[in-house]
Amino acid sequence: MADIVLATLNAKYIHAAFGLRNLRANLGDLRTRSVILEFDINQRPIDIAEAILAQKPTIIGLGVYIWNTVPSTELVSLLKRIAPEVTVIVGGPEVSHETEQQEIVRLSDYVVIGEGEDAFRSLCEGILQTGRRPLTKVVQGGLPDLTALTLPYGEYTDDDCAHRVVYVEASRGCPFSCEFCLSSLDTKVRQFPLAPFLAAMDDLLARGVRQFKFVDRTFNLHIATGKAILQFFLDRMQPGLFVHFEMVPDRLPDDLRALIAQFPAGSLQFEIGVQTLNPEVEALISRRQNHAKMRDNIEWLQRETGTHLHVDLIIGLPGEDVASFAAGFDQLVAFGVQEIQVGVLKRLRGTPIMRHDDAWAMVYSSHPPYEILSTTLIDFATMQTLRRFARFWDVFGNRGSFVQLRPLLLAGDSAFASFFDFSQWVYAEVGRTASIALNRQFELVWTYLTEVRQLAPTKVAEVMMADMERTGRTDPLPFLDAYIDREALRVRRKAARPLPSRQARHAG
Repeated sequence: MADIVLATLNAKYIHAAFGLRNLRANLGDLRTRSVILEFDINQRPIDIAEAILAQKPTIIGLGVYIWNTVPSTELVSLLKRIAPEVTVIVGGPEVSHETEQQEIVRLSDYVVIGEGEDAFRSLCEGILQTGRRPLTKVVQGGLPDLTALTLPYGEYTDDDCAHRVVYVEASRGCPFSCEFCLSSLDTKVRQFPLAPFLAAMDDLLARGVRQFKFVDRTFNLHIATGKAILQFFLDRMQPGLFVHFEMVPDRLPDDLRALIAQFPAGSLQFEIGVQTLNPEVEALISRRQNHAKMRDNIEWLQRETGTHLHVDLIIGLPGEDVASFAAGFDQLVAFGVQEIQVGVLKRLRGTPIMRHDDAWAMVYSSHPPYEILSTTLIDFATMQTLRRFARFWDVFGNRGSFVQLRPLLLAGDSAFASFFDFSQWVYAEVGRTASIALNRQFELVWTYLTEVRQLAPTKVAEVMMADMERTGRTDPLPFLDAYIDREALRVRRKAARPLPSRQARHAG
């Protein structure tokens, strides 16, 4: 039994809810009267309600995000029907803006806006200890003093440490004002005290954590802090250790480069939010980046280090047409990065991107994840083809199953045009963008390259066999039987790598 249940619906089991752990760690005397219950979006809300109410809580705190707002709304509706006496408090990015428009806020007793450690604790203390409740539904979270917060890393269980991605943060906030991003609303970047943070990382390592995902928007904004964190992990490097950072692409001085170059191949991943390479679009969305420095840094990372690069590009920004997006995609392909994450613009609640709605006829879906449907420059039908392009690029371009075959799919004057043609062909063949078995993916690539592109089957088979060998696959693919020695493929199968599977496939 617990007086306070902290709950959320994760996208997948492997994602551990970092926000809930921050809230529980900072409940003060009430921490021992609380429990974290995590679910995922594939579970039925009625079953989740049953599990939560089995704790006999007085307060339920629910983390709401763009990916779980629909089932979370159903969950809150059920909770208030079954147990109306229980106080339901919602918080998180999705409910921190435009609260008056949201059904989940209407159903809940309170909504905590913004960073919630202090506000949620005060709210719970009022309900459970003093009997003083806020007079208004909306409770402002404010900006907690990071030096006074209790770090949340002790809230990770041994099971979390052994089986899940562990999220960590050395700072909060973002120095940029990109209008499509909620971080544009942050007032400043604030740092957690470095010494206790690194001590907590050391403890997580001792507990067996090998995958660290930093949620900081810009790990390399403060160079001294970035160097200290890199040096910490470099000094403790061991097989299987994997660290993910978001980084500013045009800020990589020599002292950071010197450290990065020492990491073993595949142990570092940098997520680089390029988003667009069109200067006019950058100006429209208040984005600042130095293209020359960015290119130099990315090329250096590719040439001199074993860092896995995950670069973001967005479809549907105001002022960007298909040709502009294609040019940006082609540039990133030329950089040679392992993954280009092609995303479709989303209108996140509260972001300034909405100021462009009239000028560029920005039409978004009214349902999560609020993706762009059409603009002045990209009509709905074209946007649908680009949406399929993004989905098939993730399957065939990013996941690492076709590293050797990808250059064949991209060959031509424009990598975008070549892969766009392939994506159109695949959709015509299968009629869907999901639930395509891997063997079927290989068959589709084979058919397209040998029959549509009319490449020599012996050449395609040689490259496909290299991809199969690199990923350790020995599945029967009948169309290859005339071209490969399957027994030799089994003999040469590589041992499993201790990296995350997607990164390991790229590493070969």
